[in-house]
Amino acid sequence: MTVALITKTVEMNSSMGSAVIPRNFRLLEELEEGQKGVSDGTISWGLEDDSDMTLSHWTGMIIGPPRTAFENRMYSLKIECGPRYPDECPSVRFVTRVNMNCVHSSTGMVDKRMLPTLAKWQRHMKIKNMLQDIRQQMMLKENIKLSQPPEGTTF
Repeated sequence: MTVALITKTVEMNSSMGSAVIPRNFRLLEELEEGQKGVSDGTISWGLEDDSDMTLSHWTGMIIGPPRTAFENRMYSLKIECGPRYPDECPSVRFVTRVNMNCVHSSTGMVDKRMLPTLAKWQRHMKIKNMLQDIRQQMMLKENIKLSQPPEGTTF
């Protein structure tokens, strides 16, 4: 039985009660989605280290949207899912230098208050949703034309 099927079974059973999908089941489902490439190819995610039994340390990648200052660039991110995930949002930090209004200019940390997905995080949201939101932010008027650091530089 796959993790996704187990998760769906738990969700169906929870409609009658208040069962909650355990953290590790949820993260295993997200790992499986990331490995299968469920998204459109503009974002990806996976465990930083396959031996991470806590499923806490992840990497993400975003391909910059066309017709923006981010175009033709790949942005690397580190994501940490703490012990209270998915009840609490993950923390996310750019490894690749980027200039965006929701990213701290010296650390690369994404400001949870400035990214809608993180600011309004709910249990059903996933790493995928957060990465999609960051990519959407790249297309906003306030970010689209911001000059970017030289390609290949890191925080």
